[in-house]
Amino acid sequence: MNDQMQKSFPVSWEQFHRDSKALAWRLNGAGPFSAMVAITRGGMVPAAVVARELGIRVIETVCIASYDYDKQGALEVLKTVSQAILATGGEGILIIDDLVDTGATARAVRAMLPRAHFATVYAKPEGRPLVDTFVTEVSQDTWIYLPWDMGLSFAPPIKDGAKV
Repeated sequence: MNDQMQKSFPVSWEQFHRDSKALAWRLNGAGPFSAMVAITRGGMVPAAVVARELGIRVIETVCIASYDYDKQGALEVLKTVSQAILATGGEGILIIDDLVDTGATARAVRAMLPRAHFATVYAKPEGRPLVDTFVTEVSQDTWIYLPWDMGLSFAPPIKDGAKV
C-alpha cells in the first residue's frame, strides 16, 4: 500500500463472489456479448463468475502488468487479445476487471477495444469515468485487499493501534 492510501477495504472470498454476481446481474440486460476479455490477473476471478451467470463461452485475456503487489508502476502489455477480437473494435465484447483505480489499465484496454462494454467490480473516482458498469465505488485513498492477497492472521484491536 503506498503512502497516499489511508484506508483499507479487505474483501473476503464470499464478498467478492457476491459482488461479482451482482456485477453479472447489472450486466444481464447490457448485452448480448459474443465474447469476454478478462484483464489479468485480477479480472480472471470475476470473469469466471460473470461468464457463468451470463452464459458467455468465449473468454480471452489481455495481460497487463501495472502493480507489483502494492506499488503501481509503469504499464506493460504482456499479451494482447486475439486478432479476431481486435477486429471487432470491441463491438459485442465485454471487458472484465476486478477494479479500476487510476484508469491507466482501463485506458490501455479501451484503446484496443474502444466499442467494448467495460465492467469492474470496484471503481475509484479517478478511473470511474472509464467503465460502463461497476458494483461498488470506494474512495481514491482506499487500498482494496482482494482475497487472493490475504491470509488469516491475528488482528489487534483498534484501541491497540490497529488501522481501520
